[in-house]
Amino acid sequence: MKKFIVTLTKDERETLSAITSKGKHKSQKILNALVLLGCDEGEYQTKRSTNEEIAHILNINMRKIDRVKERFVSESIEVALNGKKRNRIYDKKADGDFEAHLVTVSCGEPPEGFARWSLRLLADKVVDLEYIDSISHETVRRILNKTKLSLGSKKVG
Repeated sequence: MKKFIVTLTKDERETLSAITSKGKHKSQKILNALVLLGCDEGEYQTKRSTNEEIAHILNINMRKIDRVKERFVSESIEVALNGKKRNRIYDKKADGDFEAHLVTVSCGEPPEGFARWSLRLLADKVVDLEYIDSISHETVRRILNKTKLSLGSKKVG
């Protein structure tokens, strides 16, 4: 395992001390600040604690300490305190056109042998009609929930 050495400047120590002394921050940010203050090997540190002592006092895992130190050394103090920004974007499978088709199908008569549409029946039907490649019943529920459409009522509109 790589060894990451944390050396804080005087300004960084003051910033971290301010974060830990005021209760206006997220708990994980305060924990990360305490880890960095405890692991500091700079000239402004009076007594450095070992990772085992920090883990025992803060009641956290040793691996968390290693991750915080690694983020501080390789990224920055902001990333070490707050974590990385997640910016993954998911493509929407169902667009407005599909939603209109789904509502149209759900307003129609249910299949033979069924009193009303179920979410799974609707999901299977729109796939059979080739409005979409595949869809889960949960996605159908979310779409119909947005339209405030009830599958159980006879009067629609």
